[in-house]
Amino acid sequence: MRYLLGLDIGTSGTKTALFDEAGNTIKTATFGYDLFQPQVGWAEQNPDDWWEACVKGIKAVIEKSGVQASDIKGIGLSGQMHGLVLVDKAHKVIRNSIIWCDQRTEKECDYMTEVIGKERLIKITGNPALTGFTLSKLLWVRNNEPENYEKIYKILLPKDYIRLKLTNVFATEVSDASGMQMLDINTRNWSDELLKDLNIDKNILADVYESVVVSGKVTEEVAKLTNLAVDTPVVGGAGDQAAGAIGNGIVSEGIISTTIGTSGVVFAATDTPRFDKEGRVHTLCHAVPGKWHVMGVTQGAGLSLNWFKRTFCAKEVEESEKAGVDIYDLLTEKAAKSKPGSNGIVYLPYLMGERTPHIDPNVKGAFLGVSLINNHDDFVRSILEGVSFSLKNCLDLIEDMKVNIEEIRVSGGGAESSVWRQILADIFGYALTTVKASEGGALGVAILAGVGAGIYDSVEDACSKIVKGNLKVEPNADLKEVYTKVYEVYNSAYPRIKDI
Repeated sequence: MRYLLGLDIGTSGTKTALFDEAGNTIKTATFGYDLFQPQVGWAEQNPDDWWEACVKGIKAVIEKSGVQASDIKGIGLSGQMHGLVLVDKAHKVIRNSIIWCDQRTEKECDYMTEVIGKERLIKITGNPALTGFTLSKLLWVRNNEPENYEKIYKILLPKDYIRLKLTNVFATEVSDASGMQMLDINTRNWSDELLKDLNIDKNILADVYESVVVSGKVTEEVAKLTNLAVDTPVVGGAGDQAAGAIGNGIVSEGIISTTIGTSGVVFAATDTPRFDKEGRVHTLCHAVPGKWHVMGVTQGAGLSLNWFKRTFCAKEVEESEKAGVDIYDLLTEKAAKSKPGSNGIVYLPYLMGERTPHIDPNVKGAFLGVSLINNHDDFVRSILEGVSFSLKNCLDLIEDMKVNIEEIRVSGGGAESSVWRQILADIFGYALTTVKASEGGALGVAILAGVGAGIYDSVEDACSKIVKGNLKVEPNADLKEVYTKVYEVYNSAYPRIKDI
């Protein structure tokens, strides 16, 4: 039997997953690490924490599965997108990585828009200047830490730093690279004109490949450290959203995915690049060769529920620990006791600013419409509804871009809750299909590794064999009127609170 390994370098931890060639999960291991917030709106991590989690994860899945390292035919890498990793000539990390949800780069975004122009930026990179993307972070380092900027030999994305550690090769691939805002997504290569206009040396960028291409092989040193076989191929891989989409079978136009992770995403594959002229939806290269994708992003999806749990749920956390119940199961059960519409509370999930449909790093979150009748259950439900309304904003924009919608597949930690799935279906007004691929991004890049290793003919071929629809959640037609009204209130709120 042949096996494939997927590494998914997330925000809260790295998941290592081993699959057989039929896509069955053999063994997984997850190891966590810290996120640092030196100032409000800043977010950083130590890249060597990611590497340590990868080494532990690889060793754990090989040891516990009993699979021979020589039977692992390929490794795929996925990870949080947009993070800036600075590496010097000795391949050492210069400073902590500034990660995807960091919002410090507003001035740099204004500068990019001034120099390049908003329309031209969207035409080249598929997006307006965004605080979360890598380019604005690089410019921030140039402006604020010139001594660190001078030391730069290469800049890498989080998963591409792990590739460097595994293979000693500097490389990236189109799906993650197009979230850096330096790639021309039309040609699927670095934009010489943009780099020239912003005075950035192209030599600091890694070579860019299609996502299924073998970019390097495991070194002898790493083989000893991890128990992998020397020369195991490592493919390009994909940014977490493109990887998760492949794990969900979103590889051709018509099938949409919505994911409720730390952030929330609505994702659609397209045969040609499609653009929102305001840049409210991201247009990026897909990890499927010759395809693109559009995606809307809610910054604070699962993050909102996690924040609420940490801040207001000490009693519930204690109860869940005593009863041996998952705290999120307990919270979503509480949400189910509240009425649709949360007895008047409307939650705006802007804890880290917002991306879609409001490109606004400064907007703050809110609970609106609170009255004396409200209880804890209402607040929990309002979070599930508020995040779902934000995801509906994303879906509405994608529909406006004339993207065909035949099926919506749902995944991510939040989607494991039957309560949240039902709320999402009711608010979307579409049936949602869950997919068995619970490993999401790790499975997606394992599939890419399988294509690179010659196990599958193509990404589409692999997904047709591996990814199967599971449970179907139908929307409750009786709630259409209620949610239409609350959605109108939700949409009217941003213009009223954005300057607070």
